[in-house]
Amino acid sequence: MSKQDKHLSATREIVEHLAEQLDAPFSVRLWDGSAVPLGSGEDEGYQITIGSPGTLGSLLRRPNIENVLRQYASGNLGFEGGDLISFAERARARKFKLDAKTLKKGFLLRRALPLLTAKDDKAAPSHEFGGDETGHQQSQRDEKKFIQFHYDVSNEFYQLFLDPEMLYSCAYFTDWKNPLEQAQQDKLDMICKKLRLQSGERFLDIGCGWGGLLCHAAKNYGVQAHGVTLSQTQYDFAMEKVRRLGLEDKVTIELKPYEELEGQFDKISSIGMYEHVGIANYPKYFKKVRQLLRDRGMFLNHGITRRAKATNAKFNKIRPEKRLILKYIFPGSELDHIGHSVQSMEAQKFEVHDVECWREHYALTCRLWHQRLYEKHDEAIAHIGVEKYRMWLAYLAGVSVAFDDGTLLIYQTVATKHAAKGPSGLPPTRAHLYD
Repeated sequence: MSKQDKHLSATREIVEHLAEQLDAPFSVRLWDGSAVPLGSGEDEGYQITIGSPGTLGSLLRRPNIENVLRQYASGNLGFEGGDLISFAERARARKFKLDAKTLKKGFLLRRALPLLTAKDDKAAPSHEFGGDETGHQQSQRDEKKFIQFHYDVSNEFYQLFLDPEMLYSCAYFTDWKNPLEQAQQDKLDMICKKLRLQSGERFLDIGCGWGGLLCHAAKNYGVQAHGVTLSQTQYDFAMEKVRRLGLEDKVTIELKPYEELEGQFDKISSIGMYEHVGIANYPKYFKKVRQLLRDRGMFLNHGITRRAKATNAKFNKIRPEKRLILKYIFPGSELDHIGHSVQSMEAQKFEVHDVECWREHYALTCRLWHQRLYEKHDEAIAHIGVEKYRMWLAYLAGVSVAFDDGTLLIYQTVATKHAAKGPSGLPPTRAHLYD
């Protein structure tokens, strides 16, 4: 028997034995094109593909989440028949798990031995952040480099799955059946209503992205809008949008860090930006926002968080899946828990009025983004290549599932600058949000 035949025979026997234990709703397609059911039921075309004996050998030698991602990004490991979220839901619906007591460990070990020595396939992604991806070394923290690694991929790529306004933050679904485009418009209106934007006010958006909120606020609420971003591609797109809409007298944008902002504003928003600040930098961040805000001015902070833990040591531990996001997707990002975020705002003399969780809204937003990107397979690869495309698919799927589970959370926090004693100036109820 040739080495190739031995590898195929061993793999089939391993999968067949695992199928007896798992009864999973998938099949495994091997590198020769043959498929082995991973359960007794119908798999409806859902297949896990293994590109070579080296792929399986690599996973056996290093059975960790980063190696799985590397093999998937390089194309050595695949999932066919549906998008990644569909695979995750099918797997979790069956709630199968291996029972160590009934596994034939000796048999599995003997069959795995030929695969353990199979030559490893190349699976070293080129799209990887160089340097300290955690951003914990403050002296080496480069905010612009972090931001541009994620956002300066390609405007054309982001247009494949975002709405026409290019809003890359959580949508707001007044009905779970609403299309993404409507939900993103409803999000913009909800932000403007929470900030009680009035004609003629000076409005600042920190981390303005592709300019969607700035233009919406200027057109529909009559404000003088100013924004800052560190992404060159976002800046170029936003400036062209301002010119196209004829809003040059209403909207201004700068390519600069928020720390260099000057002047005073009536209302300030920060949408999906403070995840990039770093928890150690919160005092500086919230202090700067307060300096830029007039007394009784309003501030809306919109950002992703994670649940608090019993101890700071447990909370600060970087889990493997988080390190993957830092290394390959969002370097320098750091998620706080909402309790500490509110505490940090109060420490800088903000008065907090509302804290609203949008967790389920973001789970659905990311699901829709993932589905759109999955459907635009060929176009996405043409723009950014297979590796980045697969990484973004995995990222959006994982984030959607995490929000669905409650591992990740997202909050909008509304506060006012309270420089002097007395009333906040806000209305007695929140009825204005839903008029």
